[in-house]
Amino acid sequence: MRLIDELKAEHQLIEQVVGSLRTFATRRAMGTGHPADAADYLCFFEVFAGDYHHQREEQALLAGLVREAGLPASRGPIAEVVRQHQAMAVTRSALTLLLGATVWSAVERDHVLELTRQFCDALLKHIDLENSVLFPEGQSRLMRSGVAELDARSPSVAELRARALGEALCRRYPPTENHQLMRGDGCVLCTAYNETCDGLEREWWSDAEWDHFTGAGDFE
Repeated sequence: MRLIDELKAEHQLIEQVVGSLRTFATRRAMGTGHPADAADYLCFFEVFAGDYHHQREEQALLAGLVREAGLPASRGPIAEVVRQHQAMAVTRSALTLLLGATVWSAVERDHVLELTRQFCDALLKHIDLENSVLFPEGQSRLMRSGVAELDARSPSVAELRARALGEALCRRYPPTENHQLMRGDGCVLCTAYNETCDGLEREWWSDAEWDHFTGAGDFE
């Protein structure tokens, strides 16, 4: 499915800019790095990752899963993806305002580094949730419903500019990783599992799927 392929490709860029943001915050804490670059990070995450990428996920993919595949919008993976989008937007706004400050106190420095870690880790785990659960399982259900593709809009000039800013930031501040972050596929590594979402099987599976899984019946 072209839309899902595009969203996956965008995830690769977003991951790179996440690593670049980590580098930038570390340099700022060390007294280097230009404060004005914070505005470019805000533009990328707000305009490209938010207004374009997240918006297409919600308005094209998630809406299509509800409309065409009959999946629940108010609970489960779909509701959790939207909730995470909203939570990360709040953290992003607070973080970029602090990153753009010319001078930090010691307390502000520690706060910014922690907020950066929280935002970056949340976004990477969110990408894992979408890549390993939402995209493959969503595509499978759309195909079963006879839907081979979903319409999605093209990026605006402003969104293309925001993408270019992200690419430039990665060159200026080469990405670094948080090697302590545990990443992986499936629901069990999602921060929402058994908290606000009971997992793919309990939230999405039909009786026919459960019967097929347990060997009680055939499922196509």
